[in-house]
Amino acid sequence: MKFLKATVKFVPVVILAGLMIAGQDALLAAPIAAVAAVIIAKVTEGLNFKDCIDAATKSVSNITVALFILMFAYAMASAFMSTGVGASVVNIALSLGISAKTTAVVGLVVTAILSVATGTSWGTFAACAPIFLWLVHIVDPNCIDTGSLLLTTCAIAGGACFGDNIGLISDTTIVSSGIQGVEVVDRIRTQGVWSVMCLVLAAIAFFVAGIVMGLPGESVAASGVMDSVPQSAMDYLAQEKPEAIDLLNQVQNGVALYMIIPLILVIGLAISGVNTFACIGSGIVSAYVLGLFAGTTSLYPILSSAEDVTTGLQGYLNMCMAGFADAGSWVVVMMMWVAAFGGIMGKMKAFEPLSNFIVKISHNVRQLMTCNGILCLAGNAILSDEMAQIVTVGPIIKEITAENVEAETEEDMYKLKLRNATFGDAMGVFGSQLIPWHVYLGFYVGIAINVYPLYEFANTDFIKFNFMAMIAVLSMLILTFTGADRLIPLFGLPKEPKVRLKKKTRGEAEDIA
Repeated sequence: MKFLKATVKFVPVVILAGLMIAGQDALLAAPIAAVAAVIIAKVTEGLNFKDCIDAATKSVSNITVALFILMFAYAMASAFMSTGVGASVVNIALSLGISAKTTAVVGLVVTAILSVATGTSWGTFAACAPIFLWLVHIVDPNCIDTGSLLLTTCAIAGGACFGDNIGLISDTTIVSSGIQGVEVVDRIRTQGVWSVMCLVLAAIAFFVAGIVMGLPGESVAASGVMDSVPQSAMDYLAQEKPEAIDLLNQVQNGVALYMIIPLILVIGLAISGVNTFACIGSGIVSAYVLGLFAGTTSLYPILSSAEDVTTGLQGYLNMCMAGFADAGSWVVVMMMWVAAFGGIMGKMKAFEPLSNFIVKISHNVRQLMTCNGILCLAGNAILSDEMAQIVTVGPIIKEITAENVEAETEEDMYKLKLRNATFGDAMGVFGSQLIPWHVYLGFYVGIAINVYPLYEFANTDFIKFNFMAMIAVLSMLILTFTGADRLIPLFGLPKEPKVRLKKKTRGEAEDIA
């Protein structure tokens, strides 16, 4: 009976995954799955409708800040395209001889650095997507057919998550550490070498992939940029995303190199510990101000009408407002539904059978800790939101470890807490890149289509070449299970019997008696 009950609790997950895999939009799949979760919560736990609504709204409230960051991220993406920030980076890259073979590697490294500085993968992807998606188009006009577009897209998606897993100001790093009762700086110190190793291996993988795929290795001149875009595509961009045309024109005609300052400013402020909103806001404001000197923005409208002001300060504000609207028209609403779904799943204790199963099958501490990591990954798939997974599964793995493991010293126990914190964060952030129906990928799709509407991105496109996420998730689990984590400085878990399962200790005592 218990097994049947536990199985029934996972039916909403099957519904959500099935609808997404079948091609249904998340904006429809998530509400249907949420309704199914309400029904099953009533059947299995006796929860009434109000209980479910309270759980759903509480879960949505946990991502409120993220939703505001999302809207600012959309606005910043448009600002960087229209004012010359993106064009300045593209022109610098072209002058250095970047090619289709190396765009993904450069994109991975740049987004990794920026994500550490800003603490947000969303803001990083929004800032870099208009730069690198159009850069790869410029160096390889056939990027959709050759595969270089998706290779670069996956590179900047995975790189953007790097800082979300190890950044001092990352919300997921801070929350996952706080739940386990460890210091963020200790987290970064112990997992630092492992994180950098994953980044290096991913960079090598992207470089090798570029060679194996036979991508063009020739650099191109900025003067021929507009020739690489078909007229039909130009007509489409003029209607759907005029900021993209601004970027292409600026690349071809040249733009002041100091327009890269807004991007540098965002990074510098983030390193200084400035709030994420202030960092993104500084990029939006400085892009407009510097654009006045570069000639890419204006103070007063050049051509305007009462109904459509497209230049001047009002035109810039209208563009930012359009960014808010683009985010709110789909992604924000979709994320709210997914968060609500996760809240209901947590309320009916959908993870309880899994936690009990982990304790039962684990024969040593390493097996238990590995299962904790798998539970975080499973929770991320079930809840479809990394922060919902961190706040829901985090306390569960904390309790599993505290109740079933004993250590000779507090220091040894602290190391287990550090690994649990890293599990929650890594399996949340990087794991999200490997789950087709995850809200993370929904956001990335929205941004990518918004800045590069020549290709209809799908959630699965971000998984195909996401070497960064694959390496991070698999290596974390394998290193923990095998004990090979001891080969990485500061990363190894304590050996047994310094840490041991309580049930094993009790069993040995019974044998002696």
